[in-house]
Formats: sequence, structure tokens, C-alpha cells
Amino acid sequence: MRGLDKVVPDPAAAVAGIPDGASLAVGGFGLCGNPMELIRALLAQGTSGLSVVSNNCGVDDWGLGLLLDAGRIVKMTSSYVGENKEFERRFLAGELEVELTPQGTLAEKLRAGGAGIAAFFTRTGVGTQVAEGGLPRRYDGAGGVAVASPPKEVRTFDGKPYVLEEAITCDVALVHARRGDRAGNLVFHASARNFNPLAAMAGRLCVAEVEELVETGDIPPDDVHLPGVFVHRVVEVGTDVEKRIERRTAREG
Repeated sequence: MRGLDKVVPDPAAAVAGIPDGASLAVGGFGLCGNPMELIRALLAQGTSGLSVVSNNCGVDDWGLGLLLDAGRIVKMTSSYVGENKEFERRFLAGELEVELTPQGTLAEKLRAGGAGIAAFFTRTGVGTQVAEGGLPRRYDGAGGVAVASPPKEVRTFDGKPYVLEEAITCDVALVHARRGDRAGNLVFHASARNFNPLAAMAGRLCVAEVEELVETGDIPPDDVHLPGVFVHRVVEVGTDVEKRIERRTAREG
């Protein structure tokens, strides 16, 4: 089993070697399941010029928002701007390229990349700028569009139009899991599972932070959510890592 030991000593070692200009697939949905310790380590390492694929970009002071605020991200491929005011400001000011992608399509593009599928056809986006092109990807800072999305192939199957979407693969994936073993088998907790397995599959190098590290064989095979074949580095961050939510709501009474 020693040859399967993928554990590294700390988050800094986990992200070591990720170069400037790398493309990243990052797990999380809102602030749920964000690989915060890896994001902090990447920030401390000084890596810049990043193209990031993630459901959203955190908030101004948490999640991927930390990298964005430091000017380390040059492109985001995501489903929505969310609660991040700096994301909105940079996009409209022409400082950030953004490829907005329907959420289910984004999930499938990552899954397809991990499964070795080059592209797929979907009904989502047919008849809109998603298929026809023209969605702003970069503004010029004066209200005009500097870069717009290109048109995509549309083909008819069984009398219905479908748009062609290409798969996504990235240089590196950063994910957060509740539990992992030394061989990289991962278990995610509840809704923190979200985009994490998909991001992991799409990364040519996958780095996983886990709250609890166990020995290989301690996780029953049927309980594994992501097999270790997709994971290359594992770092334990403890169960007391800070977790945030975007908006806390409570029901009266």
C-alpha cells in the first residue's frame, strides 16, 4: 500500500508546483464545500494568471473571492456571479473574462471531461445566445462588449434541436471532502458533494483537502463517492476548519 500513499504534509505542499497561468477546476457551490485551505495556500504561494472553472466565485472575502480580490484570476467559467460584488465590478470594468454557462451544462462539461467524452449535445440553451453566440465574455470598461461568445453547432435529433457543448478539462482540480484515505478515495458530506467530484474528475492533477484522513481500506468500497484513481495529492485539514454560508436565514417562532 505504500506506493499508493498520496498524502502530503500541509496545504502548501499540496499546491506546490501549480504554475502561473494554470487552469483550475474548483469544487463548491456557493460557500458549501469550498477547498478553503487549498485556496489560501495558493494565494500565499503567489500563483497568478489563473483560469478557473467553478460554479461561482465565492464572495468578496471567502472562497475563490480571495484569489479574485488579489487579482490572481483572469478568467472565470461559472454559472452565476452570485453574491460577489468584486466579481461583478471586475467583469463590467473589463478586468475579468467570464464564460457564463448553464449550471447543469457546466456540471456535465466537467463530468464529460473526466470521462474522456469530447463533447455532447443538450437541449439547454437552444434558441438563446448560449447557442447563437453574442454573450458578453469581456467588456471594454466603457459599457461595450470587447469579447463575445461564438455561435455553437446546433443539430436536430428526433425532430428537436440540440446544441453541441465541449467537455472541460483543467490542469489542476482543487476539492474538499469530509473523509479520505491515503490512496485518495474520498467521501463527501451531504450537499458539500455538489461540484467536488466533477471538478476532481476534470483535473489532470487533483488535489484534495480532507477533514479526516483514514488508512487505506477503512472506507467501505460502497461508501466511496470518488475513487482514488482521480486523486493525486491528499492533505488533512482537520474537522474544525471554518465553514460559512452566504446568507443565514431563520424562521420566526
